[in-house]
Amino acid sequence: MNMQITNLMRTCAAGALVAGAAHAQDLTHKAPPQAVPIIIEHATIYTVSGEVINDGAIVFENGVIQQVLRAGESPRVRGDAERIDGTGKHVYPGLISAVTGLGLVEVNAVRATVDSSEVGDMSPEVRGAVAVNPDSTLFPVARSNGVLTAGVFPSGGVIPGRASVLRLDGWTWEDMTIRDSAGLIINWPNVRPITARWMNQTEEEQRKRSAERITKITDLFAAARAYFEAKEADSSTPTDVRFEAMRSAINEDTPVFLFAQEYEQIVSGLTWAMDQKLQPVLVGGRDALLAKDLLIANDIPVVITGTLRQPSRRDSAYDQAYMLPVELENAGIRWCLSTGGGSFGASDERNLPYHAAASVAYGLSPETALRSITLEAANVLGVGDRLGSIAPGKSATLVVADGHPLELTSNVEMAFIDGRRIDLSNKQTKLRDKYRDKYRQIGEINDN
Repeated sequence: MNMQITNLMRTCAAGALVAGAAHAQDLTHKAPPQAVPIIIEHATIYTVSGEVINDGAIVFENGVIQQVLRAGESPRVRGDAERIDGTGKHVYPGLISAVTGLGLVEVNAVRATVDSSEVGDMSPEVRGAVAVNPDSTLFPVARSNGVLTAGVFPSGGVIPGRASVLRLDGWTWEDMTIRDSAGLIINWPNVRPITARWMNQTEEEQRKRSAERITKITDLFAAARAYFEAKEADSSTPTDVRFEAMRSAINEDTPVFLFAQEYEQIVSGLTWAMDQKLQPVLVGGRDALLAKDLLIANDIPVVITGTLRQPSRRDSAYDQAYMLPVELENAGIRWCLSTGGGSFGASDERNLPYHAAASVAYGLSPETALRSITLEAANVLGVGDRLGSIAPGKSATLVVADGHPLELTSNVEMAFIDGRRIDLSNKQTKLRDKYRDKYRQIGEINDN
């Protein structure tokens, strides 16, 4: 009887967790399409692709930027327009989290809310966008600090699927999708044996396992190429969705996002990718500077996965993570910055500008830092023609703040995605307002 009661209690507790997660959803309203032209005037404008304009103006209509004006230039609009006084405000492109698990996980401890990986080691047919929960409570939290676009990456296995580029507002995943398939993801195996105390495999066993995984990846690409040849020779060849998902990567229409951190792992993975005539993007790249000659010679970009982390080794410099963006920039290597949160740190995406700011304190220019989380991130994800800078013809995906984009004390006051004004409230702001009201009622604070 005691065992039955214990099991019943465990079942009820698990059910409560799942039920709680199910109710933890974004209750903010999705923004309607832009109705009238909007003019933001007398603001400091960070174009990213050009100069910083003081006392400038931006005109956007139907979700597209029409004019970017300097001081003294008059906006030209047809019909009525909404005018926003930007005096003392800073306007910059919506920040882009290049690599994240936003929308694929809600509560890590509750399995029912985690949809970041499929069963099996190789699932190239998986697309991040399809599994995204549009009502995730993590989207409004990220938006509230200016993160308006994200590269959503499935995780788990050797080939977990394909990345998708999403706008962080929409009723459905289709509404949110900017680019459904931005590139194939490969988690490259470690090639240097691990000697840590927790490792229960010998060095020989680790090398054998790595070699087997690399062989599996190579065999899959060989099988895909054989399938394409057969399909071209005979159109009646049955369609294989797994191989079709690899077509754009093999044809170099989209990149291969190759996750690797250690020097040996980086060299092994990139050498393999180039032998396969693929277009690699290195993700992680903790030891990327050691492989700078390889990166420069082949113009391979790097997505740095966070600066707010500890050094990788005991003998590493304390500022290793902060200095990596500076060193890659000085070496002439293309790079952008993400938080490195992935599916297990998606709740921290709001901290993206502070990852960039940490490197500014160690010598990176503020302009380059802002570019790394806007235009460079957009270029890596294949959407640089639409996002990442403020220029005529680009999406009106903008942030209006009361201070510099990288300052911790700056507050985002308005945000627009494709010209649609976004609700910046979230669970945290509602709790803030709730408890401010509590202490207002008991006379502990006075807002007057």
